[in-house]
Amino acid sequence: MTVKKAERAARTGRVLQGKARPKAGAGAGASKGAAGGTQAAPRKQPAPPQPRQHQDKPGQESKLKPRPRYKAPDYRGSGKLDGMVALITGADSGIGRAVAVLFAREGADVAIVYLTEHGDAAETRTAIEHEGRRALLLSGDVGDPSFCRSAVKQTLAKFGHLDILVNNAAFQQHVTALEDLSEEQWDHTFRTNIYGYFYMVKAAVPHMSEGSAIINTGSVTGIQGSPGLLDYSTTKGAIHSFTRSLSENLLPKGIRVNAVAPGPVWTPLNPSDVPPERVADFGASAPMGRPAQPEELAPSYVFLAAPSCSSYITGEILPVIGGYS
Repeated sequence: MTVKKAERAARTGRVLQGKARPKAGAGAGASKGAAGGTQAAPRKQPAPPQPRQHQDKPGQESKLKPRPRYKAPDYRGSGKLDGMVALITGADSGIGRAVAVLFAREGADVAIVYLTEHGDAAETRTAIEHEGRRALLLSGDVGDPSFCRSAVKQTLAKFGHLDILVNNAAFQQHVTALEDLSEEQWDHTFRTNIYGYFYMVKAAVPHMSEGSAIINTGSVTGIQGSPGLLDYSTTKGAIHSFTRSLSENLLPKGIRVNAVAPGPVWTPLNPSDVPPERVADFGASAPMGRPAQPEELAPSYVFLAAPSCSSYITGEILPVIGGYS
């Protein structure tokens, strides 16, 4: 039943994608970021133009060119999460995969929650095992509360406890005109992006203890808004408010709750959302002139998860957006 619901959610995403396909060239804007991309990382990161490409939802990292960078070879683990267990939604690819790898490098076992991208999820599991930690694959739809309860139950059965929850799974589909944004898409986006976070928290919190942490993935669109992502940006704003409110609610239990609000990040979400010409220019309008790579976001999640780094931090929304203009 769980597998069928995950497949149905993936199918719904593809249907909404088909309905929202814009006319050729629609929504294309001029680039305004740094030419060639600002390079402040230990190694040079890819910058636009990316190859023109498009994928059916939910998108596969294995087919993305260039492949998103998640290995963070310059990051050295130091046992910040030794003996901990993390459950990460949307961990098959993108930000979720990069976070899973660094959590493992810091000593945590990881439950990988994903929709139907089985090949990508298997690659994430291999990467975690390469770091010397254990991984558990859990396929399902986070918009289904029964799956969320099952995912937590299976995580506890496998690892014995749960210390960190990362809500990261998301649905995104650009729609330029308000009249073209269907009630079906509005509902699907909310069910994945905010209901899913609530369902996971409800399932996980009874099994978390003092010193545990919840990290939600918000977005710069939840801060600044986005006219072509009315439903998505609204859910991200809701996630920020949910984070603040939940942090106060869970403070007496000693459970910290924070959010990371990324700017443009190179993940399968992009080519499964916009047409190829928009993919080629993705991230060019950011102040750094390029999208972030997932490995550039992941250390912020380690920081917020590790008690040794952030024991006095809760209710914060941490923007990682590559600068302001």
